[in-house]
Amino acid sequence: MSTCATDSRNLGEPMPGTAATASTWLLLEQAGPWGAKALTSSHLDPVLGRALEAAAQGTGVRVALIRRPGRHADPGMPPPVRHVYAAHTAPGNVWLRSATTTDPGRLLDLDFAALGRGDHRTFDTALRGGPHTGDPLALVCTNGKRDRCCALLGRPLAAELAASGVQGVWEVTHLGGHRFSPTVLVLPHGYVYGRAEAHTVKEVLHGVQQGRVVLDGCRGRSAWERPGQAAELAVRQMTGEDRADALDVVLTTGEAPRWEVTVAHTDGRHWRVVVAQGASLPPRPESCGVSVLGAPARMDVTVVHELVVAAAG
Repeated sequence: MSTCATDSRNLGEPMPGTAATASTWLLLEQAGPWGAKALTSSHLDPVLGRALEAAAQGTGVRVALIRRPGRHADPGMPPPVRHVYAAHTAPGNVWLRSATTTDPGRLLDLDFAALGRGDHRTFDTALRGGPHTGDPLALVCTNGKRDRCCALLGRPLAAELAASGVQGVWEVTHLGGHRFSPTVLVLPHGYVYGRAEAHTVKEVLHGVQQGRVVLDGCRGRSAWERPGQAAELAVRQMTGEDRADALDVVLTTGEAPRWEVTVAHTDGRHWRVVVAQGASLPPRPESCGVSVLGAPARMDVTVVHELVVAAAG
């Protein structure tokens, strides 16, 4: 099979897999300014922030702070009621739960290992959570203290989406891939988009409501590591498959700079995808906030080969 590029927009370099890797997202509303490490350098109690980081370590859960688009002057007091979301993004067990709480410390009652496996029962019991019944979530990375690209490019996008009446828009602390700002995570399926524009995000959200993935600007599904993200997108581009849960990454072997990834379709088809780690050339800034040139890593898909799976019996 011929080489399959991973960048459907032909930007001159393949899109790498996104840095936003997590099978489960746990999102806590926190108004006001954020520091570079928002869980411990915002108005959230830093003791709680460190405890949440420790609880999530190694579980597949990524904890992030969210806030409504708009001005973020210091409010002086924490919000009386905070929104909390949990989303599991692995194909076959996708869900998005929501709750509100007056005590963010209740998040420490969650079983993080169970959340990472896709079991939301402790979220429901500890926070009285339930299925999210609103629109899909569009989380725009806007933490300028982490990288100024996110503030310069992300905040105007979040404000434009909110002003145009798009529901489910939040600012989020960190998604990675600053040089692709503005970046947007869409839940529940967990696909991340780079260099996003408002019209594209609206199309993506419309697709989510239909169970479809929009490939324009897509950088991969956060449930998988970077080689798996690149491989799944390559199969989608080759086959034209846009149903969100039609494909799964079932096996990844190898190590940097070369992996072999097996992608499976719900109809029984399988593909072997070879992914090689390369360097983006010519040298370029890794962020709009720096002038030093670098060679950021990228994922190059070199082979996509459909496998013949023997019939059982």
